[in-house]
Amino acid sequence: MDGGRRSRLQRLGGCPHLRFLSNPLMGDIVSDWSPLHDAAIHGRLLTLRNLINQGWPVNIITADHVSPLHEACLRGHFSCASVLLSHGAQVNGIAIDWRTPLYNACLGGNHDCVTLLLDHGAAPHPESDLASPIHEAAKRGHVKCIESLADYGANIDYNISHLGTPLYIACKNQQLACAKKLLELGASVNKGKGLESPLHVVARMSFGELVYLLMDFGANVQARNAEGKRPVDLVPRESPVTEIFLEREGPESLMQLCRLRIRKCFGIRQHHKIAALFLPEDLKRFLLHL
Repeated sequence: MDGGRRSRLQRLGGCPHLRFLSNPLMGDIVSDWSPLHDAAIHGRLLTLRNLINQGWPVNIITADHVSPLHEACLRGHFSCASVLLSHGAQVNGIAIDWRTPLYNACLGGNHDCVTLLLDHGAAPHPESDLASPIHEAAKRGHVKCIESLADYGANIDYNISHLGTPLYIACKNQQLACAKKLLELGASVNKGKGLESPLHVVARMSFGELVYLLMDFGANVQARNAEGKRPVDLVPRESPVTEIFLEREGPESLMQLCRLRIRKCFGIRQHHKIAALFLPEDLKRFLLHL
């Protein structure tokens, strides 16, 4: 947006002067860009408050339906997001590319904004599978965002046909910490993308740490993908990861089978439920994979 256009908008002042920008179909105020967007994206809290006091509508949107709240959450400006929400900003506003403020907060790894939005009623799952907050957090390694989403009821096994599960996305993008957190929270270790499991994708990438992690949580080493191949069949030649599969040949130990069964009984949020048990610490550590 050129400087002249921005200056003209800045001179408009309060909301009554923006009526010519109103879109009756959307019920919002539409502009190319506004001083409110500018203040939100740069975290200028005082400016933001002044503009709102002057009458600028907090739900003003661009032609792409991007609101000031979208911008504040993308950049992690918690105070600006809080002020916008307290003045009626739409917490589930959807941009033309289906991004919500919650998606933007997960994209930027802005955990405080994620929690703030969820506190104000943000939907953990979007109307469209094209912009899923939990998948984006898993893809980019934002563990705390995943924790908050799970706390507010997000489905950690949320399966999107063109993406797979959050665990699959975390493994595909080599996000070890996110994969571990999802598994601790009770994610299904064998649900991936179609017939391809998370173990298939990490075997193909020869990522030893993730192979160990998935196996420890009970990954099925005999699962076959759409091509009829097991994970071990996808390991690159001469990769040391092949040795991991050889080590794990044969039936699981009784201890491992018991651990997997106990964890399965606790379902979602296993980590917190097991930690609260009245058991010896060594036993809890074993159950928690510590």
